[in-house]
Amino acid sequence: MEDLSAQNIIDIYHHYCAPNYEPFPIVLTEGEGVWVRDTEEKKYVDCLAGYSALNQGHCHPAIYHAMINQAQKITLATRIFYNPMVAQFLKKLCGIAHKEMALLMNSGVEAVETAIKAARRWGYEVKNIPKDKAEIIVCEGNFHGRTSGVISFSSDEIARQNYGPYMPGFKQIPFGDSEALEKAITSNTAAFLVEPIQGEAGVIIPPKGYLKSAYELCKEHNVLLILDEIQTGLGRTGKLFAYQYESPVDPDLLLLGKALSGGYYPVSAVLGKRDILSRMTPGTHGSTFGGNPMAAAIGVAALEIILEEKLPERAAEMGAYFVAQLKSINSPHIKAVRAQGLMIGLTIKKSARKAKEFCKRLAQAGVLCKDVHDYHIRISPPLVISKNEIDWVVQKLKNVFEEEDEG
Repeated sequence: MEDLSAQNIIDIYHHYCAPNYEPFPIVLTEGEGVWVRDTEEKKYVDCLAGYSALNQGHCHPAIYHAMINQAQKITLATRIFYNPMVAQFLKKLCGIAHKEMALLMNSGVEAVETAIKAARRWGYEVKNIPKDKAEIIVCEGNFHGRTSGVISFSSDEIARQNYGPYMPGFKQIPFGDSEALEKAITSNTAAFLVEPIQGEAGVIIPPKGYLKSAYELCKEHNVLLILDEIQTGLGRTGKLFAYQYESPVDPDLLLLGKALSGGYYPVSAVLGKRDILSRMTPGTHGSTFGGNPMAAAIGVAALEIILEEKLPERAAEMGAYFVAQLKSINSPHIKAVRAQGLMIGLTIKKSARKAKEFCKRLAQAGVLCKDVHDYHIRISPPLVISKNEIDWVVQKLKNVFEEEDEG
């Protein structure tokens, strides 16, 4: 491989890569646990963790060995044949999630698109919604991906601009508002699709009891509850799934991705009731790579790590510690700290610099995190982070905000 400088690499990106991202001028080459390293051998604590894909940490050796072992056997077998590793993955995944059936895909947004199709099909075949009249209720501020179908019900105008016409059949309501949900439901409502916590919106946590209320309303009106736990699931919030903070809540469809592979490979899944997913019959849906043997081997290892290393419990403990330390930062620029487990959001007062400026300074100091919607900073490190590493990050945050105060 050609030996390139950091600037060479950045120049190649700008010349050949469509500009759908705006990266910081950092070229990462290695990762282990919560730490990453750039071309200049500078180390950073990764407080983004691949948008929660790296709950198990960078390059977890158990996932690596599972991947290599499977790669030496068979990596891709079309779904018209059976495979023992895929069978093992399906059984483990459904057992952990307490669901009857799963449909395996690759990216998170593919899981969302799959759930939309499954909900509509169920609506027509079971609920007897008139043809092409099925509605799916979603929330303002949602982030479920950026396919042409999903942006049709996004409230992010940047994601939607010049990509119309948009797919019909969706209804937006305010997030966290049970009364709005009840008013929006009609006889043509097939499903309510919602994130337990809105991550891309800035870690927006709904009022206590919201998911329970949504579950009860959906049950009362024969509407499917679809929970998008692609970011919140698999330990991130301090429980295996974020919806488990409220009881009883039992989603009809549960969407998982990201940490389902520990960052090694795109793996996603729609899990749910047999009566819904059994309607996805041959020819109606599929994916060349969805549910392939290597993805399954990686998925099994990723799930075993989450359970064996007790990452949900660790996220709860480390999250509480992290938040306590963050709240000790005495800066007039920090408006609020919101968190559930190790899914943390800082809101910056609008009188201060925008969040992106703070993130740039933090990157220079060795902490990688992400700005969201001008005045929010997302902090979501791998769940394997230690107290000493949290202390290191918090000190960097204090330094950056204190410099701003002095400036």
